[in-house]
Amino acid sequence: MADMPNDFWSGWIILITLISFIALAWLVISVYTAAPPDPNEVEETIWDGNLEEGQNPAPLWWFWLIFAMMVFSVFYLMFYPGLGSFKGAFQWSQGGELSERYSAFNENFTELRAEIAAMPLDAIRADDALMGSASDLYKQNCAACHGYEAQGQANLFPNLTDGIWQWGGSPENIEQTLLNGRVAVMTSWEALLGQQGVTDVANYVLVVGSPEAEGHPGQARFNQICSACHGIEGTGNPLLGAPSLVDDVWLYGGDVETIRTTLREGRNGRMPAFGEKLDDEQIRLLVAWLTR
Repeated sequence: MADMPNDFWSGWIILITLISFIALAWLVISVYTAAPPDPNEVEETIWDGNLEEGQNPAPLWWFWLIFAMMVFSVFYLMFYPGLGSFKGAFQWSQGGELSERYSAFNENFTELRAEIAAMPLDAIRADDALMGSASDLYKQNCAACHGYEAQGQANLFPNLTDGIWQWGGSPENIEQTLLNGRVAVMTSWEALLGQQGVTDVANYVLVVGSPEAEGHPGQARFNQICSACHGIEGTGNPLLGAPSLVDDVWLYGGDVETIRTTLREGRNGRMPAFGEKLDDEQIRLLVAWLTR
């Protein structure tokens, strides 16, 4: 239970709780202790010819059931938190119990988790139980963007099964991607290229690295603007997160119109960092699963 921001709110909650409890007790008692109505003085009400309003009192077992629940509530409020900042005789809190369970978990599994974090990737891949845990980790943290089979989706999130990694596909690079995240920026070049320049460079990108590239109308502008990141041959640069343009793997689409849109409007991609959410053992499991 979270601490109250100040004594006023704690007192206000206590007051509301007690008044509500007393009002409920008064209502229940008044219903069952009130004198029964005199049949001669009660006006008879009939609907639809034969549907009469009854005058029978509520069953007595209702009273005892409500009374028992109220007694239970009194003891609950005495032993557990429920009255403002009063923590109850047992001093129990959900946050405290969660902390105890975390402590017990760490005490029992810290050594094992350290062993897993230091294991060779091949040994992790050979262990079906560890790979099952790695698969669960992927589904919990990565599948929402990259798909449950890591196939990518929506022309926004890359396929993780094709061996093509924008920031490098070595285990070390993938680990850094998971720990620190990545921010990719493709600048808009429309102002510098103009409409015709965008079209020429988009068409050149489709043939870069091939014999058709030589003498292409978009070659000079590509070499001037794009080669700084993607290279003269369009092979990309993992250090900059600049993808290869010659491998037929396109995140946003590889048709000429989509490439024109990329050049005209730019692209922005962000891979969130998981270094604070996942520990070393979990990161190691994910790296093993992604490079299996």
